[in-house]
Amino acid sequence: MITTGLIREVTLAILRKAETSLPGDVKEALIRAYGSETDEIARVQLKAILDNIKLAEELHRPMCQDTGIPIFFIKLGHCSIAPEDIEAGIMKGVEAATVLVPLRPNVVDPLTREGAGNTGERIPHIYYEAADIDGLEITVLPKGGGAENVSAYTMLTPHEQLNGLRDFVLNSVLAAAGKPCPPTIIGVGIGGTADMAMWLAKVALLRPVGVAHPDMRIAQMEHELLEAVNSLGIGPMGLGGKTTALELHIETAGTHITSLPVAISFQCWAARKATVRIHNDGTVEYM
Repeated sequence: MITTGLIREVTLAILRKAETSLPGDVKEALIRAYGSETDEIARVQLKAILDNIKLAEELHRPMCQDTGIPIFFIKLGHCSIAPEDIEAGIMKGVEAATVLVPLRPNVVDPLTREGAGNTGERIPHIYYEAADIDGLEITVLPKGGGAENVSAYTMLTPHEQLNGLRDFVLNSVLAAAGKPCPPTIIGVGIGGTADMAMWLAKVALLRPVGVAHPDMRIAQMEHELLEAVNSLGIGPMGLGGKTTALELHIETAGTHITSLPVAISFQCWAARKATVRIHNDGTVEYM
């Protein structure tokens, strides 16, 4: 049986996992980047990142002092628990993780700048998606401030299309420079409405490194844009080199005939995420 208490426990577990160990796809991409990088300063930075990851795993401590703002993606399947009970469990799990992992208290009121934890008005933020599964699946994406602060959005005109998209992506990466702690993963959302484009950009960050979009036309765009980004020479931590981004993913949605919204969400080298599936009988599967 899925209960609020069970959701609290799995939320604590996936936050601990996300904060202290990188997913295998990201770690492997960083190792490949270190092996192929020719710039000596860039290699020093990548080696420091890899050493940091190893220590975090061994000591079971967060790999970055900025433990991010808690964002959750839920695939809601066939289950009897109500959304308000799911959210209550996640809230309690975040509060527990703040003390036990521990997480830096990052969430403040946007106007008074006061706060003392990782929960607040409408935070943690939870995105829901219907899914044909038994129970539900919860993914946490802790989003650091450095990467989130360089998020970008524009409304292109339909006739600009690919040239306008390329220019916007490259100009956004240049403007971000070393602020999002590269090498980054770049999510690009195209279409929908303004708010939907930014959601799509965050969804793009969830796809594993090395997994191209199933539409070959979009997969080719991803490949070409990633090559263009890495030709800019920003490099690890913005100190130069050929590894500015580990991956660039695009997600799309239908849009208005007069519109072409485009959003970019950067994720730092600490591309943290973790997923759990809770079955209706209460069994837990860490993905």
